[in-house]
Amino acid sequence: MLAGLKRGSHHRRSIKLLFALLCASGTVAADPGLLPQRLTEVQETIRINPQRGLTMLHELAPKEKGAPAAEYAEFLSLSCIAHYRVGDNDRAMPLCEQALALARQSGDQRAIAKALLAKAYALFAINEMGQSHQLVWEAEKLAASSPDLDLRLRATISSGESYAEDGNFPTALSKMQAAATLARQSGNPLYTVMALNSLAYLYNQMREHAKAFETLDEAYRAAEQLDSPGRLAILKTTDYGVAIDSGHVQRGLNALQAALELSRRANADSMIATTYVNLSDFYLKQRDYKNALASAQQALEQSRRIKNEPTMATARVNIGQAYLAMGRLAEGKMSIEEGMAWYEKSGHMPDLQIVLTEYGDALERAGDLAGAVQAYHRERTLSNELFEKRRQKAMVELQEKYEADKRQRQIELLRQENQVKSTEIDNRRLQQRVWWLLALVFALSAVIVYFLYRKVRQANAQLEEKNLELKQQSARDPLTALYNRRHFQEFMRGHQEIAQRGAGKDANEEMVSALYLLDVDHFKHINDTYGHGAGDAVLREISDALREILRETDMIVRWGGEEFLAFLPSVPRSSLDDVARRLLSGIPARSIDYQGTKLSVNVSIGFAPFPLAPGGKSMSWERAVNLVDMALYLAKGHGRNRAYGVQGFAGDTRMSMEEIEQDIEAAWRAGSVELSVVQGNWQELRAVS
Repeated sequence: MLAGLKRGSHHRRSIKLLFALLCASGTVAADPGLLPQRLTEVQETIRINPQRGLTMLHELAPKEKGAPAAEYAEFLSLSCIAHYRVGDNDRAMPLCEQALALARQSGDQRAIAKALLAKAYALFAINEMGQSHQLVWEAEKLAASSPDLDLRLRATISSGESYAEDGNFPTALSKMQAAATLARQSGNPLYTVMALNSLAYLYNQMREHAKAFETLDEAYRAAEQLDSPGRLAILKTTDYGVAIDSGHVQRGLNALQAALELSRRANADSMIATTYVNLSDFYLKQRDYKNALASAQQALEQSRRIKNEPTMATARVNIGQAYLAMGRLAEGKMSIEEGMAWYEKSGHMPDLQIVLTEYGDALERAGDLAGAVQAYHRERTLSNELFEKRRQKAMVELQEKYEADKRQRQIELLRQENQVKSTEIDNRRLQQRVWWLLALVFALSAVIVYFLYRKVRQANAQLEEKNLELKQQSARDPLTALYNRRHFQEFMRGHQEIAQRGAGKDANEEMVSALYLLDVDHFKHINDTYGHGAGDAVLREISDALREILRETDMIVRWGGEEFLAFLPSVPRSSLDDVARRLLSGIPARSIDYQGTKLSVNVSIGFAPFPLAPGGKSMSWERAVNLVDMALYLAKGHGRNRAYGVQGFAGDTRMSMEEIEQDIEAAWRAGSVELSVVQGNWQELRAVS
């Protein structure tokens, strides 16, 4: 596990956190007695040694409190950056809020832009990507007209990074190239290193590794003009990321070792701890578990000394993975659980989901299949919770937009009503003055009322249309256009006769309903390797495949994340395995073309006839789906790319349904439940450029 919790991508995340401070740095003050120049010196120190930077800020605090509002706002922005840089996000965010409020109060556009960037960096550190990006783009607009070259450069680079994180690589590349041009024209080697380091990182994200190496070579030449081992360490960390992603393993190791030596020369304690974590992850990937354990232990010791809790948590996860690989299961589990406790406590749920996935993979490799299934189940539960939160957030945003439109329509109607009232008053005056125009006034009023009546009817029709559209959107998944979980739950609650049909009848009856639960194999690998855009493309293609393979009468649901549920209302009992076989072969047969790369994926499946009636008593659809989910986990735990189907229950079983649901594999082996196994045509995730 890389520092920052995202395997294969943390060198990106840690670079960005370091780079945010690189962007925040300028030239060391010539006269430390001048407060603005002293702040610039502190910026540079924070980038290399945030603990020392905090000490310097504390020393400046009494002087800054008497400074102008705009300058004190910049001081608070620096304090925010320094605190999140040492992992103290609880203190960082209030400082950012205070800095932004004071900057807005001062009206200084430069101070406002700096406060917006500082808050954006702090939000990024706690995974609030959407809010972070909006603040960066707001800061970029303010900085565009500023004479402060350093601020314009930082805002442009941060804007490019935000577009890249949104998957908009063309716009991101345009921003980064503009920043590189601006830096070269300035003649300042510091700015050149900043811009080129970020451009090389973007090229690596776009999988243009040759351009990334070429950009790094130019950055190294610019860095030779600077006496800064810390900046060189950042370049070496970026070099490591490009080398690993492009398959240059030895170059990656050399870059990490060089970054460690440079970090020591710069006395950059946080960078030292991060580099040790990255070294441990490198050795884990190379299956050199002895060196992986040693590096992770050094990272833990270093991060304890500087009280950096995020790095301590990641180091414990890496120590646990090394222990598991070495056969020390109890120690490995304990270390990983200690690391995960911090992520759970601090609310880093997306990172915790990644840790659980790697935990399950490590347990599976270590032979602890029961532990692996449990870890996968925890990951799936967390994935569903995160998916539901994202869905609820989208629904709230849609509802807010609808309410805003509704308020606008109401305002327009009120305006029209006021016009009508004004017209009626004028008509009364005219009636009093010119009686012979009374008939004409009545006619005119009738025409106005007629048109108003038409407008009201049109508004009501539009409102009804919007309500129908909102209802349709609430029942469909926006990415795949399949039904969502909520719609399926409402459907099943409104069709209780389905759960009763067949209860107590002959188990060999010809026609039954059926439930199929599918999960995409190695979906995390797709997102990590090709980006979330590729993952979305895979989910849409699988949705199309399901529509083609299954019948129009079958209900297909996006159950959550990379899981799909299919409800088949009437199929021959003897064809259940055949349906699973068609799904296992039909989905991998489809090719997804994403940015010049052709992808193909496998799925694992759990299925069962419905209703299930153990002992003649009909099982609820919720318990039936849970049983199918356990069959799916059994398929995942036994190698993936296969289907396990629940065919029925032994009439004389001594196991209760609770025991069967708890461990379906044990129930199968004991003869209490009958399972069928359908093997897929074996193939791993394929990608052809």
